[in-house]
Amino acid sequence: MKYNFLFCCLLVLTACGQQKKYHDTEPQSLLNRSEKEKAILAFQAELNAEYKNPETSPLPDRYRKTFDGLDFFAADTNYVIQARFERTPDAKPFLLATTTDRKTTEVVYGIAHFTLNGKKHQLEIYQNPELTKQEEYREYLFLPFLDDTNGEGTYGGGRYIDLSIPIGDSIIIDFNKAYNPYCVYNKKYSCPLVPRQNYLKTRVVAGVKDFVKK
Repeated sequence: MKYNFLFCCLLVLTACGQQKKYHDTEPQSLLNRSEKEKAILAFQAELNAEYKNPETSPLPDRYRKTFDGLDFFAADTNYVIQARFERTPDAKPFLLATTTDRKTTEVVYGIAHFTLNGKKHQLEIYQNPELTKQEEYREYLFLPFLDDTNGEGTYGGGRYIDLSIPIGDSIIIDFNKAYNPYCVYNKKYSCPLVPRQNYLKTRVVAGVKDFVKK
């Protein structure tokens, strides 16, 4: 489900038993407020279960054994955004740096244009050509981003959101589903660094907060 997990499977050759699960079975733009909140809470429960499970958790045993849940911001449907999606079919592959000496090949699949907290923003959304060779990841898109909460409540290196290729010229971005790179929890993982062009000049008080080791 998580990009850094897929990335590690691809480049570090770790076991890949986990299957990608895409977002809600119907577009969140069609859901009412209470249904969106339920979808957010379901995501949080699924993520907590993943981190508790020794087969899927990025947490070292010393943290996982006492793990009782990630620290999330309160579910806020104001952070469920319908963005205009500008496809970029002529974009060339590029190498994205990671937290180790490895690099991953990415393509800018499209650019999301939206308004958040009263300001206009845009974010690049990426696709990994290697992952598209696997049937279950053919529709997978990767959105890493930085914002003004980084280092002040959220991980300083930014967060990730999993997406899938949309139909049409719009895409739903639910910032409540923003999660930390696995290397926040365990240094054995190699995690893509967020490109500077994906810095949002606003506070995104949604999704997973920074990890405090206990």
